[in-house]
Amino acid sequence: MDVTRDPRPESWPPGQLPNPSAGPNSPNGSTQLSRALAEAVAKPLIKTTAVPAEDELEAELEVELPTAPTPKVAEAGRPPQPLVERSQAARRPPRTDAALREHAARAVPGWLALVLLVCALAAIAVVLARTGVLPHLADLPDVRTAGAKETGRPEVTPQAVAAAAGAALVAVYVLAGLLVNADGETRVLTRWGRYRGTVRRHGLVWVNPATRRRRVDVRLRHWRSEPVTVTDRTGTPIVVRLLIVWRVRDTARAVLGLAAHEDYLREQTHAVLTRTASTLPCDSNAAPGPALRDGHWFADELTRALAAETAPAGLEVYSVQPLALDYAPEVAESMRRRRLAELDAGLRTVLVDDAVEAAALAVRRLERATAHELDEAARSALMEQLLVAFVTPAGVTAAGVSAAPVPSPTHRAGGTSAARAGR
Repeated sequence: MDVTRDPRPESWPPGQLPNPSAGPNSPNGSTQLSRALAEAVAKPLIKTTAVPAEDELEAELEVELPTAPTPKVAEAGRPPQPLVERSQAARRPPRTDAALREHAARAVPGWLALVLLVCALAAIAVVLARTGVLPHLADLPDVRTAGAKETGRPEVTPQAVAAAAGAALVAVYVLAGLLVNADGETRVLTRWGRYRGTVRRHGLVWVNPATRRRRVDVRLRHWRSEPVTVTDRTGTPIVVRLLIVWRVRDTARAVLGLAAHEDYLREQTHAVLTRTASTLPCDSNAAPGPALRDGHWFADELTRALAAETAPAGLEVYSVQPLALDYAPEVAESMRRRRLAELDAGLRTVLVDDAVEAAALAVRRLERATAHELDEAARSALMEQLLVAFVTPAGVTAAGVSAAPVPSPTHRAGGTSAARAGR
């Protein structure tokens, strides 16, 4: 019995249920049964409760498992985020001070400094001539003071000493700031440990004498590395010699950001070569696939990786080319024998395949020329003889190979007729 079903008759309109307080002579004609039924409807003996659905029960019993994070909804102007965020790499690229960048230093053309130097020297000469320190020449006008002319001896005054000292200081200051900057070279200027700029102007230049000047070669340079022993993907030791073409691009970072940029380039080359050589085998004779000796991939990958490692240090790498790629001396002989064996096996396979195809083609042409089809035994014997003839070197007789006679078409036809007659 469904206790959850409403026992009220469907014929009763809503809001007009039988009144249990009405008597037997009421106008609606309620009987005792109808009153009892109305009381049962008004106050049910069994109270119904909502039965949970099956999926709700399963949901309560189900154990919550950790789920993968769902991608976030893309906002306006932003791409959707990936489902799994990539973890940060363990090896970080080198970084330098972002504020340490090359910029031009304050420099004056050398001819202006030379003009000032000549003026200072001329002023010193005039002061010495007026005081009588320099002897008077008859061909030149007499610029000595009246006291020096009367006494004939030098008349040194504090004003003259101060003027001569000032002119001498100017001359020394100008001379200390002069420098000759050759083509392909720059000067990195620092004052009290602080970077003040780089001079790329060539020729005679004047800079502040209070700065320290470091010469940096910015010409295109090439460096031939020493033989470096690394291992390829199979773990075989190999020896690689590289030719690197590079130059200094940012003199401030190369000089002030590194202790020695040439040593840094050498160590980074070794590290990049070790990492790149371990991705592929040196040769691919046994298993087909890419190898270090194939194409320009090795050189291009070395150039890309080394340029990325040295760019933050102010160095620019143009190309890295392997000059030599050989096996280490301890495994060179065994790898040579292995390579020869693989080449011999491959060559034999090719020769045998070609010989089989040639023998099959010869048998088909023979059958077409004689207009008779050979049976399996005769065809096999003929192909065996042809294979021995093709594969055996010239002047050598194949021992142990018995050539089965190939039946003639007449004998084959007679044998076939006799067999039919016997049947």
